[in-house]
Amino acid sequence: MSEKTTQHEQHEQRLNSGSGAKVGAWLAHRSKPYLPAWIGTAGVGVAGVAANIAWEGSAAAAVGLTLSSGALTAASWWAGSGMSKARRVHLAVTTGIATAWITGAALAGPTAGPLPDAYLMGGPVVALSWNVRQLTRGGDKQDGGERDASLLEKVGLAKAKLGLAKVEPNRVTVPIALPAGELTNQDVTKAMPLLASALDVPPSAIRFQPDPDSARRGVFVIVPTDMLKDPTRWPGPSAPGDSIAAPLRIGVYDDGSALLLPLLDAIHLLIMGMTGSGKTEGALDVLLEVLTRCDVTVWLSDAAKAGQDFMPLAPAIDWPAFDMPSTMAMAAAVQAAIPARTKWLRDHGYRAWEPAAAQRQTSKDHSCKKLKACGCEGLPYLLAWFEEAAKVLREMGEDTFTGIAQEARSAGVSLVISMQRASGYQLSTDTRASLPAALCFGVKGDDAQFALPEEVLDAGANPAAWGNKRKGYVYAVSAGIDEDMHANPARTYWTGTAADYVELAEWVVGTFAAVRRPTDPITAAAAEHAAGTYFTDRQARAGLDPDQQTENSVYLPAQQPADDDQDGGGIPVDPEDEGIDPTAEIPPADGDPVALPPLKLSPEEAREMLLTIVETLASIAPGTVAVKDLAPYLSQITRDRSWVSKEMKRMAEEGRLAPTGTDGVYRLVPVLAGS
Repeated sequence: MSEKTTQHEQHEQRLNSGSGAKVGAWLAHRSKPYLPAWIGTAGVGVAGVAANIAWEGSAAAAVGLTLSSGALTAASWWAGSGMSKARRVHLAVTTGIATAWITGAALAGPTAGPLPDAYLMGGPVVALSWNVRQLTRGGDKQDGGERDASLLEKVGLAKAKLGLAKVEPNRVTVPIALPAGELTNQDVTKAMPLLASALDVPPSAIRFQPDPDSARRGVFVIVPTDMLKDPTRWPGPSAPGDSIAAPLRIGVYDDGSALLLPLLDAIHLLIMGMTGSGKTEGALDVLLEVLTRCDVTVWLSDAAKAGQDFMPLAPAIDWPAFDMPSTMAMAAAVQAAIPARTKWLRDHGYRAWEPAAAQRQTSKDHSCKKLKACGCEGLPYLLAWFEEAAKVLREMGEDTFTGIAQEARSAGVSLVISMQRASGYQLSTDTRASLPAALCFGVKGDDAQFALPEEVLDAGANPAAWGNKRKGYVYAVSAGIDEDMHANPARTYWTGTAADYVELAEWVVGTFAAVRRPTDPITAAAAEHAAGTYFTDRQARAGLDPDQQTENSVYLPAQQPADDDQDGGGIPVDPEDEGIDPTAEIPPADGDPVALPPLKLSPEEAREMLLTIVETLASIAPGTVAVKDLAPYLSQITRDRSWVSKEMKRMAEEGRLAPTGTDGVYRLVPVLAGS
């Protein structure tokens, strides 16, 4: 609230309270807005008397005053062109009456004939007419409506009615209703460029969201200022150690909300954008999220660039294929794995993949044996990623991915195809139709039609306006994303300089090594049968140390037996950590994991993050967690080890955790785990 507004309110309070003297002041204050009309009426009388003194009986003055009256009346009509029709007529009539009386008073005298009566009766009537307009405020609303009508008429939407605008920070939402039987929502779509021109905003700053239940109603969304100009640093994983079923946070929309990609709803994903548009940066954002989840395996091909951009993440990728023979073998392996995975899901009572399928099967409802749990190892989700897929399609044919895209959904497999231009010459129509989700970065010309649905383009999405001048700008279209957001520009996170990215990649590779899943036996058997040594020797072919890759891919099943005497409640203890007292306050160490870019979390956010990580660690071990097990996650919590130790003690006192027989080791309370 401004100082001026505060002073005005204080003045109002003083006038509205007090004695009879203040009542007079209150009346004077309230009458001020209505005095101009009466002052104008008095001014007309004074002007008539003065004109009579100067020009009484002058023929030349008579001609001049008559012409001046007509000119002033015409000028008032012209000046009111931006007003409503009623207000414009009111102004012109008032001007005509006033100038006519002044002319008559100047020539014949203000007291001649009917002039004094006309003044004494007509003057107050005219003044009161303006007071009535002020009281009803109808003129202001009509003026706004007239200006709206004038704007809409310019862009070919005459007779359209705008509803009450909702104004938010850097966002204006305005409902619109078109005249029945005259215009449709398609007419609004065609008028969008003209409307952007009339409002003097970029083409991508205005969108139209048609009402799905009406052919003539919708909502304009106007974002006058580009809030995405400054990139946002990658804030760290949104759900560390969680299931791949949780949405992936990969950027921000122009209204500041998070861009979330629900991979299981998206099923298969097309990533498209021209060189320099930030497509690879967006891919890294997706992978950085995926590689922190607990029930997903990643196979990634980049034959075009030999893994140039993805090599820092390669140790966390179960199958990095960085040459064409390996890529072709990977495509064959995915095709072979689909029926094997579908059979496993069917035999264990799953109609489609779900997070429970990735865990050891301990329920008789999901068992391949009759009337008892089978105890089979789970089937993690499989993400098959083909980067710069145009080269793969040239080598293997445009129908390479058609079968995968059409059959993989029920097998718990997602296909990601990344390329600069998904035209019909490179990607078959059937395959493109089987990729229901898209991340479309800047493109050339009409290329957006290969990635974005027609209704999104009609709503105002225009990635061609960015080209490669707005790196990281993207439109995200997927099931699970609000349809109203499909035409909203977003920007993927920035991983920083090359050195920053390498540091982040190393942190993700090392911190989440025990969480990530290697290829399961069912998928591995099918892949080995289809790809042979291209699969069994996959790390070596990518230039990685197979021993290091295997070590980083260790998976701890949720039901793995644990030694009750083992410190840490079943979570493996590194040799260098042996002998550490888990009950001691652990001081900060120089060897802590690399700090992430995000700002420090609030106490509530830090506690929520800690609880999430505790639940995750307990879920991949036999239900217990020690203070020292939280060391790799301090950067997400943005707190030191002593804070974590105190917080876990507090959680135990509140009943969220239960002490075990070993000091410093806690067990997750079952009720909390299910809440």
